[in-house]
Amino acid sequence: MDDDAKKTALRMIPYGIYVMTAKDGDGSIAAATVNWVTQTSFSPPLIVVGVKADSGALNAVTETRAFALNMLGKGQQGQAFAFFKPAEVDGNKVSGEPFEAGSATGSPILDCAQASVECKVTEIVAQGDHHIVVGEVVGAQVAKAPDGRPDEAILEMKELGDNVFYGG
Repeated sequence: MDDDAKKTALRMIPYGIYVMTAKDGDGSIAAATVNWVTQTSFSPPLIVVGVKADSGALNAVTETRAFALNMLGKGQQGQAFAFFKPAEVDGNKVSGEPFEAGSATGSPILDCAQASVECKVTEIVAQGDHHIVVGEVVGAQVAKAPDGRPDEAILEMKELGDNVFYGG
């Protein structure tokens, strides 16, 4: 296989930018910027998230079997970059962003998120350097109703700059 062609072709897949949050059994909070996300079922409502196999977020999700997916909107590049590194918790802030416990799972909901969903894990598929977390949506919040199409409101990978890629 031509590695350059593979990388280029896979980078043509558009990605939204989200922050996955979870609280482990000890109450520690994990958070990470994720972009391999899609809805896979209407009934029940299921989403899948690709999560780095050695991440604190995957450890917390595996332990508690719950997570929140916080949707970042246009102009929230700073928040996306804040969660590229391990989360730092200070009071009711994670990586500098205020949060509240979600009502359905207790997973952290970022105040800055345009919307969020809380999920209970139904399965984790361990493959490759990222694992696939399947979550059933058990709670949803919309903090700011989008103008126009909801799928146009999400921050996209391409808006993080010319040198930020994922995939390939």
